[in-house]
Amino acid sequence: MNKRNNLTGALILALCAMIWGSSFVAQSTGAQYVGPFTFIGLRSLLGSAFLVPVILIKDAFFKKKAPQRLEKTDRKKLLSGGVLCGLALTAASVLQQIGIDKGTSSGKAGFITALYILLVPVFSVVLGKRIRPILWPCALAAVGGLYLLCVKDASVQKSDLYVLACAVVFAVHILVIDRVSPKLDGIKLSCVQFFVVGVLCLPVMLLTEDVSFELVKSAALSIAYSGVMSSGVAYTLQILGQQRTEPTIASMIMSLESVFAMLTGLLVLGEVPTLREALGSALMFAAIIVAQLPERKGRKAQKSI
Repeated sequence: MNKRNNLTGALILALCAMIWGSSFVAQSTGAQYVGPFTFIGLRSLLGSAFLVPVILIKDAFFKKKAPQRLEKTDRKKLLSGGVLCGLALTAASVLQQIGIDKGTSSGKAGFITALYILLVPVFSVVLGKRIRPILWPCALAAVGGLYLLCVKDASVQKSDLYVLACAVVFAVHILVIDRVSPKLDGIKLSCVQFFVVGVLCLPVMLLTEDVSFELVKSAALSIAYSGVMSSGVAYTLQILGQQRTEPTIASMIMSLESVFAMLTGLLVLGEVPTLREALGSALMFAAIIVAQLPERKGRKAQKSI
């Protein structure tokens, strides 16, 4: 992977993290009116629908330049990849929401979820991939920065276990995208992924949650913002960014959503960060910058991830 692709992927993932960080307010507001399956299901279907015209315009543009056909094998790969990503994203999103509903604070949930920073390289090693040595201390430093930024109560609750399970599934989600996305259209993969999430959530929503037009109407702006920006745009950027970035580095960059959430609070709500939060943010940024440094020349080339 060349340096230009590394930089492009990092910038795309940073924009993804920025959108996720700014969407926390919308998600919290929407949760006051509708249940987790309703919110996740509706925003996912909206995200999928938002990407359909984007795909049609993109295909029409490129068809004029170089006509292409989507072969049956490619369609099967797109469908299977989208289903796998959708299953993982559904499980992770629901586990996180259950943990928050059962008592885990949003700050602690953000920290525990972002433990995928460490889980991604661990799972990669288990899968037989080589991790560049510099990434291990960088990942630990990023986790330390997240702890300073997010955690104010270090006690462990049962609800935290749901969020920890969410972190495990998010790590799997990142690795699945790393595996399937290089050979597929990232926007189409994202569209299928969100359609799967919506289809899985809607039956549970109808069976277990109080759904009414008035409640959905009250949460409409939150669902719209989360559906278009957090789902349709940001998760598509995740796929496009991961096509150009090592998954371990990608996981660190995406964890910056907590930093951007803090900055959004400062700019929009006037919430001034504490010294502890500022130090945590600085530590995370430093870890990610160091992680981008190339290996020394002359070192034997090996397959890395």
